[in-house]
Amino acid sequence: MAAVALTTTAAGTALAVGGQSKAPVEQICGTNDLSFKVTEKTQAGGYLLVTAKAKPGITCYLEGTIPSAAFGSSPDGQVAPIEQAVTETIKLSGSTAAYAGIDPKSTNDDHGREFDQLIIAVAGDEQGAISVNLPSPTLIDKPLSTNWHADPADAVPSSS
Repeated sequence: MAAVALTTTAAGTALAVGGQSKAPVEQICGTNDLSFKVTEKTQAGGYLLVTAKAKPGITCYLEGTIPSAAFGSSPDGQVAPIEQAVTETIKLSGSTAAYAGIDPKSTNDDHGREFDQLIIAVAGDEQGAISVNLPSPTLIDKPLSTNWHADPADAVPSSS
């Protein structure tokens, strides 16, 4: 019987049978597998577009749920879902990206706090959360988020 070995690399887990390596096993994205970027958009009254891409050499699948995200530790800074159902899973590799839209202020008043960073993680990987700089200080009060989407047009938040 041939020797079987599993090797974990940045690209996933590779299976080696009899000394010959097979292609990496594709994996669910963890926070440390991704790089994140936040941009300001003016559409829909203004929102933050979060772009997630797999780091070089990684191929992973990002589930169509909301990002686990918050602005500070206040309950009013915790991002809540806009969408009620899970959307399609997105395969991330190379230049392929996933997008989530965050409405930073879902209230219709002048209340809130300004933040210059977003704390973000893949849902289920909150222990790996990282801070991402916002393009500018942003007033936050009861933020809402879309799920991850393959098309940035689908990530425009709408609370209707």
